Amino acid sequence: MAKFDRYMLSQLLVLFGFFALVLVAIFWINRAVVLFDRLIGDGQTAIVFLEFTALGLPKLIATVLPIAAFAAAVYVTNRMTTDSELIVLQATGTGPWRMARPVLVFGVCIALAMAILSNFLVPMAQSQLEEREQEIAQNVTARLLTEGTFLHPSKQITFYTRLIDADGVLRDVFLSDRRNPDTGIIYTAAEAYIVRNGDATTLIMVDGLAQRLEQDGLRLATAKFADFSFDISGLVSSDIERELKLDNTITTNLLTDWASLSERSGRSLGSVAEELHTRFAQPLFCIVAALIGFTTLLVGGFSRFGVWREIVIAFGLLIILDGTRGSLTTQVSNNASMWPLLYLPSLIGAIIASFMLLHAAHPSWWARLKRRRATT
Repeated sequence: MAKFDRYMLSQLLVLFGFFALVLVAIFWINRAVVLFDRLIGDGQTAIVFLEFTALGLPKLIATVLPIAAFAAAVYVTNRMTTDSELIVLQATGTGPWRMARPVLVFGVCIALAMAILSNFLVPMAQSQLEEREQEIAQNVTARLLTEGTFLHPSKQITFYTRLIDADGVLRDVFLSDRRNPDTGIIYTAAEAYIVRNGDATTLIMVDGLAQRLEQDGLRLATAKFADFSFDISGLVSSDIERELKLDNTITTNLLTDWASLSERSGRSLGSVAEELHTRFAQPLFCIVAALIGFTTLLVGGFSRFGVWREIVIAFGLLIILDGTRGSLTTQVSNNASMWPLLYLPSLIGAIIASFMLLHAAHPSWWARLKRRRATT
């Protein structure tokens, strides 16, 4: 690799790392606020929050990679044009195709990282995240043992305990059961215990009062009890059989037997094809994003007024291509045989980049073509 290639590639990688870090931080903060409120509010520890954050990072990184690659290509090209580095290269006879080589290598590097993420790391992290979410959903103790706070394990259940002793005894318990729309029951007890027996979990309330309100006639019945057991297993857990999720399956398991995958996941054959080929189309789009950012600014050349117009055009092209890619996924989901459409945005982007490089290499061809048409 020539010295210029190494120099430009190093600049691209450094700026890519910076933009990727900034974008991941922005997206992570927005997600972390909701995640922190949900987990900590349910009685989970900070360790669980960090674990969930780490498992969500691969998908977050995969989301920002094309944007970061585009931003790095635009910034480096703009800086090298402003510092007259690209102008000097052009004056010494270096063509646009030659200058685009380090950008292409840069795009391939990002595409390899995207391929590893989308085909292996993201599905594995999502699968592990789903398992941890189910474990926490079944952890009744974590959902209920939060003192001094009104908790809602489900929409029709409200639970409150004033104090939790060191030995696990719940003091001054309040439990409102509104699952029956015709009858609401409120339990209050001086103390309570959570007892587990296999998969079943029971709340044993001692020295309490049950108040039953019937909506028909608004009749209230009360009963004191010495001890009362309340099954809370169904409040936060379910025995629904887990079905296969395509986005949690690594690519090697999606390559064959689409009919079986469709049956196990409850998704159509088109959804299987869309999930598989999207994982290969995304890395190619990273290459296109970098080339679009470079070639658009290269065609614009040097200007005293800056390159804001070219940056807006490049960003607009990227938005159009990405929007086209999003609209094509629906067609592939409906018809598995149309999976080649997923590669169409990358192909169009490559053609646009090639056209811009051709125009930069031969800037007078368009003027000659206009003159030729005028004379005929």
